[in-house]
Amino acid sequence: MTECTRTEIRSKAPGRREFVARFDGGDITSDAGALLLGAVEERRTILKRLAGCFTDHRSPNRIDHTVEELVSQRVLAIALGYEDVNDHEQLRLDPLLAALAGKSDPKGKPLAAPATIHRLELSHPELAADDRYCRISLEPEAADQLLIDLFFEAHEDPPAEVVLDLDATDDPIHGKQQGRFFHGYYNCYCYLPLYIFAGDHLLCARLRTADQDGAAGSLEELERIIPRIRAEWPETRIIVRGDSGFCREWLMAWCDSEGVEYVLGIARNERLTAKIASELRQAREQHERTGRPERVFRNFAYRTLKSWSRSRRVVGKAEHLERGSNPRFVVTSLSQQEWDARRLYEDLYCARGEMENRIKEQQLDLFADRTSCCVMRANQVRLYFSSFAYVLLSELRRIGLAGTELARAQCGTIRLKLLKIGARVRITVRRIWIAMSESWPHRKILLHAWHRLRLT
Repeated sequence: MTECTRTEIRSKAPGRREFVARFDGGDITSDAGALLLGAVEERRTILKRLAGCFTDHRSPNRIDHTVEELVSQRVLAIALGYEDVNDHEQLRLDPLLAALAGKSDPKGKPLAAPATIHRLELSHPELAADDRYCRISLEPEAADQLLIDLFFEAHEDPPAEVVLDLDATDDPIHGKQQGRFFHGYYNCYCYLPLYIFAGDHLLCARLRTADQDGAAGSLEELERIIPRIRAEWPETRIIVRGDSGFCREWLMAWCDSEGVEYVLGIARNERLTAKIASELRQAREQHERTGRPERVFRNFAYRTLKSWSRSRRVVGKAEHLERGSNPRFVVTSLSQQEWDARRLYEDLYCARGEMENRIKEQQLDLFADRTSCCVMRANQVRLYFSSFAYVLLSELRRIGLAGTELARAQCGTIRLKLLKIGARVRITVRRIWIAMSESWPHRKILLHAWHRLRLT
């Protein structure tokens, strides 16, 4: 066939040579490091079990792509940096991704097209059995339980203590999606998803509308998660941690009644600031002498005029910076004997900032904010896909990258340095050959991760 469009690139190279570039390299993937994700899946069966959370109403003898193949294709693509379903128009031809997704003939049978994958998101559990096109539906309760199961399995022995971090964030939307509301604090139309983490482990990712309190629904999630932790690890101590958006009487009263510890920020007011007036003066005087930021802490009992049912321990931080005083407050059920004021604020409460990095990974690296479907149910499914892509990369980090310079790297860094590797793919009857560059700088880390993941 005559090729009318010029597909060759020529330019002068240093010396007497010239560059000649052609699109004749055969099957080449830009994601050879995805082999590590395949090793994680072989060890933990995360995607296989996620596929089990879907109900398939299709006729078995009329399908080209199993649910497991569809789910694996979608989640692996997100982990590899392909945020949109439309990306699969070309990505479906990648033989390596096809092999990792479970295709028996990676070269001869392409992966699913965007329209097929999109049906995973649009199905409704109550209507899928009779729907003509969207006949695969996700059971959200099963996906929620799987996140907790994976958390338990990541621990060989029950931990002495589990800290559950709660936080809400904004998910800006730019269309006329269902549940679209303007949020005054974030100054945009958005969703308001709720996240719960235990360290690096994601336990809950719940999409919510923005026309409600930031703590809305958090008690229902804790009532679901904490009994499971206690059933699995009865001796483990549980601490709930959150910023001032979660300092609510109904949440603290429930923790008090259930024997759950908590440490929560409190929005400052005149009464609280008056409680640490002398400490603020002391911090200011120390700052004037040293020229450095100074902190003074105080414990005191406090009760609101109307909302709180009883008095509680509050830690006040009297801080003076170059720009002026910066008082902060935390309410807790933990005793002063166990946690003095400074340690409780600096070592326990401030550690919740690490959770915000996990949310950034979800939003920025794994595209949890790609909620452009017209209905919230479909956008929640997208959030699940992003969440399990995070779990997949988190397990690679926890197991495979332990002891390396990437042991604490963010998901985006892991993808850039370990997964985005150009390689030639050659498929024979018995093997899939993947030829990577000999000069690739991170080969030792990849081999280290591979061997750790392959250990039983």
